[in-house]
Amino acid sequence: IFWPEKIEQTVAFKDIDDQVKLVGISGTAEDNNPTLVVRTSFAYVLTVENHGNQHHRLYIEGFNVQTDLLEPGQADTITIYPDKEGIFNYYDKRERLLLLGQLKSVEVVPSDGFTGFLKDMI
Repeated sequence: IFWPEKIEQTVAFKDIDDQVKLVGISGTAEDNNPTLVVRTSFAYVLTVENHGNQHHRLYIEGFNVQTDLLEPGQADTITIYPDKEGIFNYYDKRERLLLLGQLKSVEVVPSDGFTGFLKDMI
C-alpha cells in the first residue's frame, strides 16, 4: 500500500443562525465542525476559506498555528508537521477563542513494524 506523504483538506467558516461553524469541503467529513484527522510524521496541509459574513481566524492549539485573519471571501493555507499523538482543540480566534471542534493526530505503524498475531496476517 502506498501512503501519501501529505494529507490535504479544505474547510470553510460559515455563519449559520448567528453561530460560527467550520464546515468540511474537501478531504474531510462535510459536517459542521468535523473532527480533523492527521497522521504523525506526515505534512498536513489545511486550506481554510471564509464563506461567512464576518472576519474569522482558525487557531489550532497544541501546534500553535493559525491562519491570517480572513475577511469574507478570503482563504489561507497552513501546513503542520505533527510530531505527537493527541487530540487538540481548534477555535475561531478573534476577540476571544470560540471552541469549534477537534483535530486528532494519530501515529500509523508501517506493516513491517507489526508484531504478534498482526504480523501473521500480512
